[in-house]
Amino acid sequence: MDPRALCFLTCCLLVCVISAEIQNRGRTTKAQKKKGLRAAIPGEVKPSGPPGQRKPKSVKNQKSPQTKTPVEAAASAALSPLPSSILVQPLELRCLGRVVRWRVPVYLEEEGEGRLRIKHLCQHSQLLVVNSTSADTGEHSCWAWRCQDGACTEGEALHGKSFIFFTDPEELFVPTEDYYQVVQLHTHQPDLLPCQVTNPLAHVTLHREFPPEEIPVDGMDISFDVKKGFIIHWFQASLSGSLFCMASLGGMRQISTKYMLIYINYPSSSPKPTIQASATSVQLGENFSVNCTVLGEPEIAVDFSWEYPSQKLGRPPYTSERVDVVRWEGQVQQDAVSTLYVEETQAGDAGVYTCWATNLQGTGTAATRIRVIQSPQPPSKPWPMSKASLHTLTPGPTSEAEAELS
Repeated sequence: MDPRALCFLTCCLLVCVISAEIQNRGRTTKAQKKKGLRAAIPGEVKPSGPPGQRKPKSVKNQKSPQTKTPVEAAASAALSPLPSSILVQPLELRCLGRVVRWRVPVYLEEEGEGRLRIKHLCQHSQLLVVNSTSADTGEHSCWAWRCQDGACTEGEALHGKSFIFFTDPEELFVPTEDYYQVVQLHTHQPDLLPCQVTNPLAHVTLHREFPPEEIPVDGMDISFDVKKGFIIHWFQASLSGSLFCMASLGGMRQISTKYMLIYINYPSSSPKPTIQASATSVQLGENFSVNCTVLGEPEIAVDFSWEYPSQKLGRPPYTSERVDVVRWEGQVQQDAVSTLYVEETQAGDAGVYTCWATNLQGTGTAATRIRVIQSPQPPSKPWPMSKASLHTLTPGPTSEAEAELS
């Protein structure tokens, strides 16, 4: 048979398989839920362990592997997004395209070719995961490349992705290797507690370790995403400390990794310094100073540095810094000031003075120019004049009396 005809028949079979799976997906999922509930141990609370401490478990009477295939249009070959799935081992995914790349969860990617196997065929690529565990839960995606004359480029529309839940009645959370995980709380962006579940039907709550209490989740300040974990949308200093997630399904309860939340007052923008000198024109031998000021958010550390003309001559600077809390336009602000002092001004002190202000978000600069001038000369005293000098300055005699006097 002609190879092109064989590939066409293969694609037709794939479409048929997809249609059958869509019809049976609800029944398969419901059956797997019941199986997971029967395996749960009533009243048990246990922490989730690291992946290396568990052995893959076989499933009795396992059905044929489910295949999720992105649909390819005949002309554009565009991949449509894959739906979320609830699967048991093994897993098989197919992505249509001649040149295909895959992305899988980190834990599965570290396994290499031990449990992860990829085959590239004439019209599609096949990904197979054998001996799957709950740690393989996560997003699996593929994308096709356009290749012409030996050069390949990634097509933006040729993407397909699917979030796969590997359900395990004994592991409600995706296991990690860390017993404690540090999470930084920021004031300018949401923060994530990645307590990811292996079953989307699990009920998950957020708890504080000391003092022991449940933290309310209102969907506004804090929300829960079944594919990510708890998202802290608005900063709350009261959340600092040790937190953990608790999942329950059927009669089983389980706690997640402990998360140590540390508050970091992160600046919303880089500093914008202003600079001002005590005088822009200074006489030789006089003293002057230059102030660099940053008005910003409270409790944000600002580091100052200077560049000045006599720096190249090895003249050491004399600086001082201070921080005040002020109220500006109805808001409490921090006023950070660095002052550079120059004593007994020399000619080499003339030039541009530049201030650099830096915080965690970036650096800002400001500059001013100083002129150095010499002191004006005092007015000279008149010299005493003799008769001879007076004679030289006096016009010729105009009368006989003046002539005799001279």
